[in-house]
Amino acid sequence: MSGLAWIAVDWGTSHLRVWLMADDGSVLDRKECDQGMGRLTAADYERVLLEQVGAALPESGQIPVIVCGMAGSRQGWREAPYASTPCEAPSLAQATQVATADARLDVRILPGIKQERPADVMRGEETQIAGFLAQEPDFDGVLCLPGTHNKWVHISAREVVSFRTFMTGELFALIGGQSVLRHSLGDDGWDDAAFLDAVSQGMSHPAALGCDLFALRAESLLQGLSPATARARLSGQLIGMELTASRPYWLGQDVVVLGESGIAGAYMKALDAQGAMPRSVSAADITLRGLTAAFETLKETK
Repeated sequence: MSGLAWIAVDWGTSHLRVWLMADDGSVLDRKECDQGMGRLTAADYERVLLEQVGAALPESGQIPVIVCGMAGSRQGWREAPYASTPCEAPSLAQATQVATADARLDVRILPGIKQERPADVMRGEETQIAGFLAQEPDFDGVLCLPGTHNKWVHISAREVVSFRTFMTGELFALIGGQSVLRHSLGDDGWDDAAFLDAVSQGMSHPAALGCDLFALRAESLLQGLSPATARARLSGQLIGMELTASRPYWLGQDVVVLGESGIAGAYMKALDAQGAMPRSVSAADITLRGLTAAFETLKETK
């Protein structure tokens, strides 16, 4: 591909996203497939990558390939050791280089971040953090990164000072898809008032979560609780319990939620109801901005 300068790769558990990049930072092409870490062995990665980018590679020379995410996990392509908090978002200088059979590929996997006490890890989110700091380098406060494993990250002086991970999104999926509540929840629809009431309930009485959840099933059987309302209440009770545990992160802090809709919007509403006054920023291509920041450090060394 004419003008190809480098390749950005976000390799998650379930999906692979690839951007073919020009030297000026413009995107020449974008590809995505379902060949995530969960479906691959270490021997599969180069083949899968070449299936996505092989036609664009030059006949000779090397193209830098900068990778973040689960390709660097112990079960991935090659383990990229964690950077330890407090630390800046990892740069290319800390990346793990991967030997490839195709000499045109210069593959480097960015490390994740670890925290010893309390024990916690992230892979992929550190690149989102780098992307955010590329546009707000003076930010001092807390980032909320909604997702399957929601993260609260304290940022100061461009460093990740500390962070905590909550399995709220995974619990919602497990409870909604595998427990008795699967018979009472809808796949879509929403009830804002019910969600905010449930957030308050989850914060006020987190120890009662087990019986409050079963009440959703009972109310659907006895009182005709709608599937949309039950879904909103389940989300609210779980997020409320999370907000209670994460209070030291968001109370009295400058809080930024990465994302503007979906689950990010739910966190915004829940925090607003607690008087936290969060703001949201677009998470569109924020991972690419972080990968681009890493590529810029490679250019500086040449």
